[in-house]
Amino acid sequence: MKTIKSIFYDILGTLAVSIGLYSFAEKVDIAPGGLSGISLMIRYLTALPIGITMLVLNIPLLVVAYKFMGRKFTLKTMRTVLINTIILDVIVTPFFPQYGGDRLLGSLFTGVFVGAGLSVVFMNGSSTAGTDIIGHLIERRFPHISIGKALMMVDCIILGVSALVFRNIESALYGIVALFTQTVVINKLVYGSEKGRNLFIISQKSESIAQRILQERDRGATFLTAQGAYSKKPTSVLMCVVRVWEYHHIKEIVYEEDPRAFVIATEAEHIIGEGFTR
Repeated sequence: MKTIKSIFYDILGTLAVSIGLYSFAEKVDIAPGGLSGISLMIRYLTALPIGITMLVLNIPLLVVAYKFMGRKFTLKTMRTVLINTIILDVIVTPFFPQYGGDRLLGSLFTGVFVGAGLSVVFMNGSSTAGTDIIGHLIERRFPHISIGKALMMVDCIILGVSALVFRNIESALYGIVALFTQTVVINKLVYGSEKGRNLFIISQKSESIAQRILQERDRGATFLTAQGAYSKKPTSVLMCVVRVWEYHHIKEIVYEEDPRAFVIATEAEHIIGEGFTR
């Protein structure tokens, strides 16, 4: 059942990616980074199937991934790549329509579909290989370059080449729009539900504030031992992590209890634990 569920998510995710690439990106002549962008440019020049091209380009990268990223991850990624090839070339390309209208809309929907599909694949613990592996290899060779920066460099090169292949600078510009939209969608779907606010509350009434947070919002809190830099007196800092939509209510609780309270609110990118994501 676990394997069947994993394959179902691979099919769902790669279907969305395939729709984004074939139904939107190809028709408006954009290459939104990654091996998918390279495959779209090759199809524009040679009419070769996008899925098969991506599979062939991925083979040497998967061999490298087996060495550096482990057998389990590589085999799962290989399965995802094969499913993506079948869905893209056998199901989506012959039977799905293509959007040939406004290029901006095409770019935006490319980013939405590809981003949503990749999010499902990532949350399934897999990958579509491609430039992800290249990013890891660059980081291994040049440790001072993060994977994010490495991927950005590779995508910028691909976008630059797309302007030459499609003979249109707007292809690169619309490609940037698609890539940006894709990144936003992935961040929202993969991490959006796990974001929140991390609150540090300094108050003489931290005990009563903590009790109200527990009772009214059913949120835990932690007392951190501290010392005033000016007064040299021992004090406590109340730390509390809440969802974004809970922040306003917590702030009301704090200032109802102590109008002189000092509150620091920072964004918590990823929260794992009781009451949040397991």
